[in-house]
Amino acid sequence: MPTENIKLPKNPQPGEWRSEDLSQKYIASYKPFNFVDGEGVRCSLYVSGCRFACPGCYNAAAQNFRYGKPYTDELQEQILDDLSQSYVQGLTLLGGEPFVNTQVCLQLVDALRARFGHTKDVWSWTGYTWDELMQETPDKLELLSKIDILVDGRFLLAKKDLTLQFRGSSNQRIIDVQKSLATGEVVIWDKLVK
Repeated sequence: MPTENIKLPKNPQPGEWRSEDLSQKYIASYKPFNFVDGEGVRCSLYVSGCRFACPGCYNAAAQNFRYGKPYTDELQEQILDDLSQSYVQGLTLLGGEPFVNTQVCLQLVDALRARFGHTKDVWSWTGYTWDELMQETPDKLELLSKIDILVDGRFLLAKKDLTLQFRGSSNQRIIDVQKSLATGEVVIWDKLVK
């Protein structure tokens, strides 16, 4: 296939996509007690809205910022109650794009940390690369600073590989956020198999 016919995701400039301008504070879905969105049993919040428009996106409906329903205090309490189960390892933020829905994601992560400290971990997927996030707005950097594991990078059809652990394409990385922030270099998750 000629390379000029390959569609690619959009590439924002630093600070171009601002949560306060784009987010409608909607969620596409909430999936408690699942095993696919990170390590262990997880509660997964899929936020609505994404501008990357990755060709082949597995959740294309959630690219719409008004898809689904509004995020509510009642839903947040349900998520926190579900997270309180001893067998639940943590929370996963997906989308849509969590980093253009920081009002919702920060509210939930702050509530999780207030209730559970660091006994529950937080994973997030993002279309941004680590280097892009390092140049982003304060709200995005704040969210990044409060999570444990980040799966970064846009989904690329040309690099699709269904055998990869917790990722859809080989350009994406599973990053240990706290170790990376401490060292100033990307540190890959130490439980990476493939």
